[in-house]
Amino acid sequence: MGKTGASEIDVKLLELLACPLTKGPLVWDAANGELVSKLAKLAYPVREGIPVMLPSEARAVEPQPDPSPRRAKRTR
Repeated sequence: MGKTGASEIDVKLLELLACPLTKGPLVWDAANGELVSKLAKLAYPVREGIPVMLPSEARAVEPQPDPSPRRAKRTR
């Protein structure tokens, strides 16, 4: 179980939820028991299985580095 007491979130619920600020998708972070908005760089807590979708309750998260290095294109 994550630190919030929720080990998983219903997949159907995850499909319905969106970030209240960006209206973008959320990603479940099971390790921290949070729903993460990559666009807003915020993590919303899930308490007792209930997502708390208030920006005032969210914590800022660092952007994850891109695992695939990008190559510079050569121009002629």
